[in-house]
Amino acid sequence: MSANGSAGRNPSSTAEPVVLFEDVSIGFGADPVLEGISFRVERGETRILLGPAGVGKSVLLKLVNGLLRPESGRIFVFGKEISAMREEDLFEPRGAIGTVFQEGALFDSLNVRDNVGYRLIEEHLPEDEVTRRATEALRFVEMEHTLYKFPSELSGGMRRRVAIARAIVSDPKLILYDSPTGGLDPITSTTIIELVMKQRDVSHTSSLVVTHRLQDAFMLATHRFNREKNRMEALPPHTADPNTSFLMLHNRRLVFDGSTAELVRSEDPLIREYLA
Repeated sequence: MSANGSAGRNPSSTAEPVVLFEDVSIGFGADPVLEGISFRVERGETRILLGPAGVGKSVLLKLVNGLLRPESGRIFVFGKEISAMREEDLFEPRGAIGTVFQEGALFDSLNVRDNVGYRLIEEHLPEDEVTRRATEALRFVEMEHTLYKFPSELSGGMRRRVAIARAIVSDPKLILYDSPTGGLDPITSTTIIELVMKQRDVSHTSSLVVTHRLQDAFMLATHRFNREKNRMEALPPHTADPNTSFLMLHNRRLVFDGSTAELVRSEDPLIREYLA
């Protein structure tokens, strides 16, 4: 299916979308980056954003949390038009968004507890509450034993898991994952994707996942997290998670918006080449 439709997705038809882009464009100086981008993220939905390096995927995430403003078009997050908000009014919607940055982006001078609880500390929560919630978030990613370690004492995969804990500590309504497996080996990447899947299937949080690794994208789409067994498992053959779907950027525009099946079956030469 092209960017004009998404018949294979399974979103709620009545609930207000968590994210809505309407004909959004942005550039830097004379260089356009994104042009005429329109899509939506429904409640409880995971959208995987594909595209070559440098195509504007990270820029799109910065538009979602208001770090950048579009030159034209409108952006709604949680039903509010953030593209028209004053900077001071953006604090509320940002407070309901968790972000996993490229390379994790932890503060080297802070221990894991303070990295994970950084937002809570900024909100002046009691120290014991910060510790409790940081420990809970770390337990979700199976890293509670690192509470008082420093990032320099952790492997790359462990730092990325701590970054996920930091993103979920405030119980966000939306999580933005910016290349969560970038620079990691395949085994560690699988661990990280399993955690993204766990957040999707256990907490049912809406998410937008940027990646250029097709193996990670399709693993997320074709597996589910079994809470009782505490591990992911493959869905039956020829099926995919109904609340996980794809977006694809190319040459400044959204060239695909649809389900896993629609992506795999697409006859578009550009998409076929990308998937090859």
